Amino acid sequence: MFCQEITDKKIWEDFLLRCEEKTFLQSWNWSEFQERMGNSAQGGSASGGKIWRLGVFENNGNQTSAVLAVKVRARRGTFLLVQHNVGLSETLLNKLKEIAKEEGCAFIRMAPLLPRTEENKKLFRSLGFRESPMHANAYEATWKLDLTPSEEEILKNMRKSTRYLIHQAEKNPDLVITKSNQLADADIYQKLNLKVAKRQKFTPFSSESVKNELDVFNNDGGALLFFGKYMGEVVASAIIVFWSGIGFYHQAALDPKYHKIPIAYLLQWEAIKEAKKRGCRLYDFWGYVDPKSHHPWAGPTLFKMGFGGRAYEYVKTQDLPLSWKYWPIYLFETLRKIKRGL
Repeated sequence: MFCQEITDKKIWEDFLLRCEEKTFLQSWNWSEFQERMGNSAQGGSASGGKIWRLGVFENNGNQTSAVLAVKVRARRGTFLLVQHNVGLSETLLNKLKEIAKEEGCAFIRMAPLLPRTEENKKLFRSLGFRESPMHANAYEATWKLDLTPSEEEILKNMRKSTRYLIHQAEKNPDLVITKSNQLADADIYQKLNLKVAKRQKFTPFSSESVKNELDVFNNDGGALLFFGKYMGEVVASAIIVFWSGIGFYHQAALDPKYHKIPIAYLLQWEAIKEAKKRGCRLYDFWGYVDPKSHHPWAGPTLFKMGFGGRAYEYVKTQDLPLSWKYWPIYLFETLRKIKRGL
Protein backbone atom coordinates (compact mmCIF):
# COMPACT_ATOMS: atom_id res chain seq x y z
CA MET A 1 0.00 0.00 0.00
CA PHE A 2 1.07 3.59 -0.53
CA CYS A 3 -0.11 7.06 0.48
CA GLN A 4 -0.13 10.13 -1.75
CA GLU A 5 -1.74 13.55 -1.94
CA ILE A 6 -4.87 13.90 -4.07
CA THR A 7 -5.09 17.02 -6.22
CA ASP A 8 -8.22 16.17 -8.23
CA LYS A 9 -11.52 17.20 -6.62
CA LYS A 10 -13.50 14.61 -8.60
CA ILE A 11 -11.32 11.71 -7.43
CA TRP A 12 -11.66 12.95 -3.84
CA GLU A 13 -15.41 13.47 -3.89
CA ASP A 14 -16.18 10.30 -5.87
CA PHE A 15 -14.41 8.17 -3.27
CA LEU A 16 -16.30 9.79 -0.39
CA LEU A 17 -19.60 9.42 -2.26
CA ARG A 18 -19.11 5.65 -1.98
CA CYS A 19 -18.40 5.78 1.76
CA GLU A 20 -21.18 4.99 4.23
CA GLU A 21 -19.76 6.93 7.19
CA LYS A 22 -18.73 10.51 6.38
CA THR A 23 -19.28 14.16 7.17
CA PHE A 24 -18.51 17.34 5.27
CA LEU A 25 -15.44 17.85 7.51
CA GLN A 26 -13.65 15.57 5.02
CA SER A 27 -15.08 17.24 1.92
CA TRP A 28 -13.04 19.10 -0.67
CA ASN A 29 -14.97 22.27 0.13
CA TRP A 30 -14.10 22.03 3.82
CA SER A 31 -10.42 21.80 2.90
CA GLU A 32 -10.82 25.06 0.97
CA PHE A 33 -12.56 26.58 3.99
CA GLN A 34 -9.61 25.56 6.20
CA GLU A 35 -7.15 27.15 3.77
CA ARG A 36 -9.12 30.40 3.73
CA MET A 37 -9.37 30.58 7.51
CA GLY A 38 -5.69 29.84 7.98
CA ASN A 39 -4.54 32.34 5.41
CA SER A 40 -6.64 35.12 6.96
CA ALA A 41 -6.12 34.31 10.67
CA GLN A 42 -4.31 36.89 12.73
CA GLY A 43 -3.14 37.22 16.31
CA GLY A 44 -3.26 34.37 18.81
CA SER A 45 -6.46 32.67 17.69
CA ALA A 46 -6.38 29.00 16.72
CA SER A 47 -6.09 28.63 12.98
CA GLY A 48 -5.68 26.08 10.26
CA GLY A 49 -4.34 26.92 6.85
CA LYS A 50 -1.90 24.32 5.61
CA ILE A 51 -3.77 21.23 4.53
CA TRP A 52 -3.06 17.78 3.09
CA ARG A 53 -5.59 15.74 1.14
CA LEU A 54 -4.26 12.21 1.52
CA GLY A 55 -5.38 9.04 -0.19
CA VAL A 56 -4.27 5.51 0.64
CA PHE A 57 -4.10 3.12 -2.30
CA GLU A 58 -3.46 -0.57 -2.80
CA ASN A 59 -0.68 -1.46 -5.20
CA ASN A 60 -3.27 -2.12 -7.92
CA GLY A 61 -4.46 1.50 -7.61
CA ASN A 62 -7.63 0.79 -5.65
CA GLN A 63 -8.27 3.62 -3.16
CA THR A 64 -9.02 2.52 0.41
CA SER A 65 -9.23 5.80 2.33
CA ALA A 66 -9.28 9.61 2.07
CA VAL A 67 -8.11 11.84 4.88
CA LEU A 68 -7.98 15.62 5.23
CA ALA A 69 -5.24 16.74 7.64
CA VAL A 70 -4.96 20.34 8.84
CA LYS A 71 -2.08 22.02 10.62
CA VAL A 72 -3.50 23.94 13.58
CA ARG A 73 -1.59 26.74 15.28
CA ALA A 74 -3.03 27.70 18.66
CA ARG A 75 -1.74 29.55 21.70
CA ARG A 76 -1.34 26.26 23.51
CA GLY A 77 0.67 24.62 20.72
CA THR A 78 0.80 23.35 17.15
CA PHE A 79 -0.75 20.06 16.13
CA LEU A 80 -2.04 18.10 13.14
CA LEU A 81 -5.82 17.76 13.13
CA VAL A 82 -7.77 14.99 11.37
CA GLN A 83 -11.55 15.29 11.78
CA HIS A 84 -14.01 12.52 10.89
CA ASN A 85 -11.48 10.59 8.84
CA VAL A 86 -12.53 7.76 6.58
CA GLY A 87 -10.14 4.87 7.20
CA LEU A 88 -7.04 4.29 9.33
CA SER A 89 -3.98 2.21 8.49
CA GLU A 90 -0.32 1.98 9.39
CA THR A 91 0.53 3.42 5.96
CA LEU A 92 -1.63 6.48 6.60
CA LEU A 93 -0.39 6.94 10.16
CA ASN A 94 3.24 6.84 9.07
CA LYS A 95 2.51 9.58 6.52
CA LEU A 96 0.72 11.71 9.15
CA LYS A 97 3.66 11.31 11.56
CA GLU A 98 6.07 12.35 8.82
CA ILE A 99 4.04 15.49 8.06
CA ALA A 100 3.57 16.34 11.75
CA LYS A 101 7.27 16.10 12.51
CA GLU A 102 8.22 18.18 9.46
CA GLU A 103 5.72 20.86 10.55
CA GLY A 104 6.85 20.92 14.19
CA CYS A 105 3.59 19.51 15.58
CA ALA A 106 3.55 18.33 19.19
CA PHE A 107 0.87 15.72 18.49
CA ILE A 108 -1.72 14.38 16.06
CA ARG A 109 -5.38 14.79 17.06
CA MET A 110 -7.88 12.51 15.35
CA ALA A 111 -11.69 12.31 15.62
CA PRO A 112 -12.44 9.13 13.63
CA LEU A 113 -15.78 7.95 12.28
CA LEU A 114 -15.25 4.41 13.56
CA PRO A 115 -17.88 2.71 15.76
CA ARG A 116 -17.17 2.98 19.50
CA THR A 117 -16.30 -0.69 20.00
CA GLU A 118 -13.68 -2.28 22.24
CA GLU A 119 -11.92 -3.57 19.14
CA ASN A 120 -11.54 -0.07 17.69
CA LYS A 121 -10.48 1.38 21.05
CA LYS A 122 -7.76 -1.30 21.25
CA LEU A 123 -6.68 -0.47 17.69
CA PHE A 124 -5.90 3.13 18.66
CA ARG A 125 -4.16 2.13 21.89
CA SER A 126 -1.99 -0.32 19.94
CA LEU A 127 -0.92 2.52 17.64
CA GLY A 128 0.15 4.73 20.56
CA PHE A 129 -2.93 6.96 20.82
CA ARG A 130 -4.60 8.07 24.06
CA GLU A 131 -8.05 9.53 24.60
CA SER A 132 -8.02 13.30 24.13
CA PRO A 133 -9.29 15.67 26.82
CA MET A 134 -10.99 17.68 24.04
CA HIS A 135 -13.39 16.72 21.27
CA ALA A 136 -11.57 18.50 18.40
CA ASN A 137 -14.53 20.71 17.40
CA ALA A 138 -16.12 17.68 15.80
CA TYR A 139 -18.78 15.48 17.32
CA GLU A 140 -17.99 12.05 18.78
CA ALA A 141 -21.62 10.93 18.57
CA THR A 142 -24.56 12.17 16.55
CA TRP A 143 -28.25 11.68 15.84
CA LYS A 144 -29.26 10.79 12.27
CA LEU A 145 -32.64 10.55 10.58
CA ASP A 146 -33.36 8.24 7.63
CA LEU A 147 -34.92 10.34 4.87
CA THR A 148 -35.91 7.51 2.54
CA PRO A 149 -39.49 7.13 3.94
CA SER A 150 -42.21 9.52 2.81
CA GLU A 151 -42.78 12.82 4.61
CA GLU A 152 -45.93 11.31 6.11
CA GLU A 153 -43.96 8.36 7.50
CA ILE A 154 -41.25 10.64 8.90
CA LEU A 155 -43.91 12.70 10.69
CA LYS A 156 -45.59 9.55 11.98
CA ASN A 157 -42.30 8.33 13.50
CA MET A 158 -41.67 11.57 15.39
CA ARG A 159 -42.31 12.04 19.09
CA LYS A 160 -46.00 12.91 19.50
CA SER A 161 -45.25 16.29 21.10
CA THR A 162 -42.79 17.21 18.30
CA ARG A 163 -45.34 16.39 15.62
CA TYR A 164 -48.00 18.39 17.47
CA LEU A 165 -45.75 21.47 17.77
CA ILE A 166 -44.90 21.34 14.05
CA HIS A 167 -48.59 21.25 13.15
CA GLN A 168 -49.34 24.10 15.55
CA ALA A 169 -46.52 26.20 14.08
CA GLU A 170 -47.72 25.54 10.52
CA LYS A 171 -51.15 26.91 11.45
CA ASN A 172 -49.75 30.08 13.03
CA PRO A 173 -49.61 32.94 10.48
CA ASP A 174 -47.14 34.82 12.71
CA LEU A 175 -44.51 32.11 12.20
CA VAL A 176 -42.70 32.14 8.84
CA ILE A 177 -39.64 30.23 7.59
CA THR A 178 -37.51 31.71 4.81
CA LYS A 179 -34.41 30.39 3.05
CA SER A 180 -31.41 32.17 1.54
CA ASN A 181 -28.11 31.35 -0.13
CA GLN A 182 -27.01 34.99 -0.23
CA LEU A 183 -23.71 35.69 1.51
CA ALA A 184 -24.94 39.09 2.71
CA ASP A 185 -27.66 37.36 4.75
CA ALA A 186 -24.98 35.73 6.90
CA ASP A 187 -24.94 39.02 8.81
CA ILE A 188 -28.57 38.42 9.86
CA TYR A 189 -27.64 34.98 11.19
CA GLN A 190 -24.55 36.28 12.96
CA LYS A 191 -26.43 39.13 14.63
CA LEU A 192 -28.75 36.59 16.26
CA ASN A 193 -25.87 34.21 16.97
CA LEU A 194 -23.88 36.87 18.84
CA LYS A 195 -26.98 37.86 20.83
CA VAL A 196 -27.55 34.25 21.93
CA ALA A 197 -23.83 33.71 22.69
CA LYS A 198 -23.77 36.75 24.97
CA ARG A 199 -26.81 35.54 26.92
CA GLN A 200 -25.69 31.93 27.18
CA LYS A 201 -21.99 32.77 27.68
CA PHE A 202 -20.33 30.73 24.94
CA THR A 203 -17.84 31.63 22.20
CA PRO A 204 -19.61 31.65 18.80
CA PHE A 205 -18.13 31.03 15.38
CA SER A 206 -16.71 34.25 13.96
CA SER A 207 -18.51 36.18 11.23
CA GLU A 208 -15.60 35.41 8.92
CA SER A 209 -15.98 31.69 9.61
CA VAL A 210 -19.73 31.73 8.95
CA LYS A 211 -19.32 33.62 5.66
CA ASN A 212 -16.45 31.44 4.44
CA GLU A 213 -18.39 28.25 5.20
CA LEU A 214 -21.41 29.49 3.26
CA ASP A 215 -19.27 30.73 0.40
CA VAL A 216 -17.22 27.58 -0.20
CA PHE A 217 -20.20 25.23 -0.02
CA ASN A 218 -22.28 27.47 -2.24
CA ASN A 219 -19.76 26.79 -5.00
CA ASP A 220 -21.74 23.56 -5.38
CA GLY A 221 -25.07 24.96 -4.15
CA GLY A 222 -24.47 23.07 -0.92
CA ALA A 223 -25.47 25.46 1.88
CA LEU A 224 -28.60 27.32 2.92
CA LEU A 225 -29.48 29.80 5.63
CA PHE A 226 -32.87 29.19 7.27
CA PHE A 227 -34.57 32.02 9.12
CA GLY A 228 -37.48 31.62 11.51
CA LYS A 229 -39.50 34.82 11.84
CA TYR A 230 -42.03 35.66 14.52
CA MET A 231 -44.20 38.65 13.60
CA GLY A 232 -41.53 39.69 11.10
CA GLU A 233 -38.57 39.44 13.50
CA VAL A 234 -35.83 36.80 12.98
CA VAL A 235 -35.80 34.83 16.24
CA ALA A 236 -34.33 31.54 14.99
CA SER A 237 -31.81 30.62 12.31
CA ALA A 238 -29.72 27.70 11.10
CA ILE A 239 -27.01 26.89 8.58
CA ILE A 240 -27.66 23.62 6.76
CA VAL A 241 -24.94 22.00 4.65
CA PHE A 242 -25.95 19.55 1.90
CA TRP A 243 -23.14 17.27 0.81
CA SER A 244 -22.74 13.76 -0.58
CA GLY A 245 -26.36 12.74 -0.02
CA ILE A 246 -26.61 14.04 3.56
CA GLY A 247 -28.12 17.18 5.07
CA PHE A 248 -26.16 18.54 8.06
CA TYR A 249 -27.72 20.76 10.73
CA HIS A 250 -24.38 22.41 11.39
CA GLN A 251 -25.04 25.72 13.13
CA ALA A 252 -28.13 27.24 14.75
CA ALA A 253 -29.30 30.06 16.99
CA LEU A 254 -32.58 30.64 18.83
CA ASP A 255 -33.38 33.74 20.86
CA PRO A 256 -34.08 32.33 24.37
CA LYS A 257 -36.81 34.93 24.79
CA TYR A 258 -38.91 32.97 22.28
CA HIS A 259 -38.18 29.40 23.39
CA LYS A 260 -41.87 28.78 24.19
CA ILE A 261 -42.85 29.53 20.59
CA PRO A 262 -42.48 26.39 18.36
CA ILE A 263 -40.49 28.23 15.68
CA ALA A 264 -37.43 25.93 16.10
CA TYR A 265 -39.59 22.87 15.38
CA LEU A 266 -40.97 24.38 12.20
CA LEU A 267 -37.52 25.51 11.05
CA GLN A 268 -36.09 22.04 11.61
CA TRP A 269 -38.95 20.39 9.73
CA GLU A 270 -38.47 22.75 6.77
CA ALA A 271 -34.74 21.92 6.74
CA ILE A 272 -35.52 18.18 6.78
CA LYS A 273 -37.97 18.58 3.89
CA GLU A 274 -35.38 20.59 1.93
CA ALA A 275 -32.79 17.84 2.42
CA LYS A 276 -35.28 15.23 1.25
CA LYS A 277 -36.21 17.36 -1.79
CA ARG A 278 -32.52 17.51 -2.70
CA GLY A 279 -32.32 13.72 -2.71
CA CYS A 280 -30.48 13.34 0.60
CA ARG A 281 -30.84 9.90 2.20
CA LEU A 282 -29.84 11.05 5.69
CA TYR A 283 -30.24 14.09 7.91
CA ASP A 284 -27.43 14.53 10.43
CA PHE A 285 -28.45 16.60 13.48
CA TRP A 286 -24.75 17.23 14.24
CA GLY A 287 -24.04 16.10 17.76
CA TYR A 288 -25.55 13.88 20.43
CA VAL A 289 -25.00 13.35 24.16
CA ASP A 290 -26.90 11.47 26.84
CA PRO A 291 -30.08 13.58 27.17
CA LYS A 292 -30.25 12.68 30.89
CA SER A 293 -26.75 14.02 31.57
CA HIS A 294 -25.74 17.48 32.81
CA HIS A 295 -23.88 18.18 29.56
CA PRO A 296 -24.69 21.58 27.96
CA TRP A 297 -25.91 19.71 24.86
CA ALA A 298 -28.43 17.55 26.77
CA GLY A 299 -31.36 19.88 26.07
CA PRO A 300 -30.60 20.29 22.34
CA THR A 301 -30.15 16.51 22.07
CA LEU A 302 -33.63 15.89 23.51
CA PHE A 303 -35.01 18.35 20.95
CA LYS A 304 -33.27 16.53 18.08
CA MET A 305 -34.46 13.10 19.22
CA GLY A 306 -38.08 14.22 18.92
CA PHE A 307 -37.81 14.16 15.12
CA GLY A 308 -37.08 10.42 15.04
CA GLY A 309 -33.88 8.66 14.04
CA ARG A 310 -31.17 6.99 16.08
CA ALA A 311 -27.84 7.61 17.76
CA TYR A 312 -24.46 6.87 16.21
CA GLU A 313 -21.48 6.73 18.58
CA TYR A 314 -17.88 6.80 17.39
CA VAL A 315 -14.46 6.30 18.96
CA LYS A 316 -13.74 9.33 21.12
CA THR A 317 -11.18 11.88 19.93
CA GLN A 318 -7.67 10.44 20.10
CA ASP A 319 -4.25 12.10 20.55
CA LEU A 320 -0.93 10.71 19.42
CA PRO A 321 1.86 12.50 21.40
CA LEU A 322 4.96 13.22 19.34
CA SER A 323 6.86 15.52 21.72
CA TRP A 324 7.14 16.40 25.41
CA LYS A 325 5.33 19.62 24.45
CA TYR A 326 2.09 17.62 24.31
CA TRP A 327 1.90 17.07 28.08
CA PRO A 328 1.49 20.71 29.20
CA ILE A 329 -1.26 20.98 26.54
CA TYR A 330 -2.90 17.81 27.86
CA LEU A 331 -2.91 19.22 31.40
CA PHE A 332 -4.27 22.61 30.28
CA GLU A 333 -7.10 21.03 28.25
CA THR A 334 -8.00 18.57 31.02
CA LEU A 335 -8.39 21.42 33.51
CA ARG A 336 -10.44 23.43 31.02
CA LYS A 337 -12.72 20.45 30.38
CA ILE A 338 -13.36 20.08 34.13
CA LYS A 339 -14.06 23.81 34.45
CA ARG A 340 -16.61 23.70 31.62
CA GLY A 341 -18.37 20.67 33.07
CA LEU A 342 -17.93 18.60 29.91
